[in-house]
Amino acid sequence: MAAKPVFIRRFALSIALIALGLAIAPIYIPIPPTKAFPGQHFINVIAGVILGPWWAIFVAIMISIIRISLGIGTIYAFPGSIPGAFLVGITAVLLRKAGRSPDYAAFMEPLGTAVIGFLIAFYVFAPLVGDLPKWQAALTVIWLGWLFSTGVGTLIGFAALKVLRATGLI
Repeated sequence: MAAKPVFIRRFALSIALIALGLAIAPIYIPIPPTKAFPGQHFINVIAGVILGPWWAIFVAIMISIIRISLGIGTIYAFPGSIPGAFLVGITAVLLRKAGRSPDYAAFMEPLGTAVIGFLIAFYVFAPLVGDLPKWQAALTVIWLGWLFSTGVGTLIGFAALKVLRATGLI
């Protein structure tokens, strides 16, 4: 049985977004014990709006795994990317159903990353890997770093969506 053309297109775009995310991965903000990566939030916005929540999660997970494997990411890549990707994707679906532009779902990325992802990192990941004392000592600095990272990535992603729509690519 042949694969559905929609699946193939979404899979191909997912792979392209993963490749783009990895190409820009060396651009990060070192906030020990994490590495804030605005490019991930940019990719989350694009993937969430264009592909939907499940594909966006797939893209976020794959970029996180490969960045960690290459030593240019930390375990915090998971809580720092997956919740934002999911919230953007699910909000885009809901906005489409409501007859509104899904592009504005981009602005859910900071909620997913700087609130939900940050809390998961602080209460689950940091204790598991023994970083809790570091997090407690620099909690505000880490949170502001994540907020800045997701803010920059979200704005770039939103602008990219507008350019892609204006050029007719999506």
